[in-house]
Amino acid sequence: MDSDLLRNPALLFDVKGKTALITGASGAFGALAAKILAGAGCNLVLTAGKKSELDAISAECEALGAKVEALNVRPSSEAICESIVEAGAKRFGGVDILVVASGKNDVAKIVDMAPERFLDVMDANVTQSWLMAKACSKQMLAQGRGGKIVLMSSARGLLGHPAGYTAYCASKAAIDGMTKALGCELGPTGITVNAIAPTVFRSPLTAWMFEDNPNANAVRAGFLSRVPKGRLGEPEDLAGPLLFLASRASDFYTGHILYADGGYTAG
Repeated sequence: MDSDLLRNPALLFDVKGKTALITGASGAFGALAAKILAGAGCNLVLTAGKKSELDAISAECEALGAKVEALNVRPSSEAICESIVEAGAKRFGGVDILVVASGKNDVAKIVDMAPERFLDVMDANVTQSWLMAKACSKQMLAQGRGGKIVLMSSARGLLGHPAGYTAYCASKAAIDGMTKALGCELGPTGITVNAIAPTVFRSPLTAWMFEDNPNANAVRAGFLSRVPKGRLGEPEDLAGPLLFLASRASDFYTGHILYADGGYTAG
C-alpha cells in the first residue's frame, strides 16, 4: 500500500480539484451531492430545469468555495447531454465525476395509468440516465484518466410496492441493470459505474412522513417495522456513500448497487 495512504488514509476520499457534473441539482439528492462535492473541493457543472432553484443551489456551492458552471436544462436528448458535458470540459478541462440525480415518479394504479405517463417516468429515469452516461463516457474515454459515474437507483428497484409504483419500480430496476452492464463494459477503461439506492429519506416530497400526526405516525410505524436501524433516512446518510463512489476509495468497485436503507432490503 502507498505509504502516503498509511500516513493519511483520508486521501482515499480526496476529490479536490476534480470536476463533478450533477444533473437534477435542485432536487433533494442533487442538491446534497452538489454541496458535499463543493465542500470537498470539486469544480461543479450543475443542471436543473427550474432556474430559480438552480441559481439558489449554485450560490450555496459557490459560498462553499466551488467554481460552478450552471446550465438551466434537463438531460432530455442526446444533443443536450453532449452540450452539458462539452460545457464542463470547456470550463474546467474535463469531467471526472458524473452524478445523475435527475428523475421523477408518477404514482397510479396500473389500470388508471395512461401509457404516456409510464413512458414519461421511464424516459426521465432510464433514458436520460443512459444518455448522460453515454455523453460522459465518451468524454472520460477521450481524457484517458478514468472516471466515476454514479446513478440514482432506489430500494424500489429491488422491491415492489402496492401503491401504484409500477413505473417507478420498473425504472429503478432498469437502472440497476444498466449499472451492472456499464460496470462490466467500462470497467477495463478505469471508469467505474455504481448506483446509490436509498429508501425513504427526508425531502420535500417525503416531509409528511416525518410529521407528528395520526396518519404520518401510522405510515411511519409500518415502514419502520422493516427497518433494522429504526428510523427514516436523513440527507447526510447519503453523503458518505456518494463521496465513497466519487473518490479513489471505490476504484475496485463497479457495477454495484449500494443500498442506503438502514437495512430495509436485508430482511
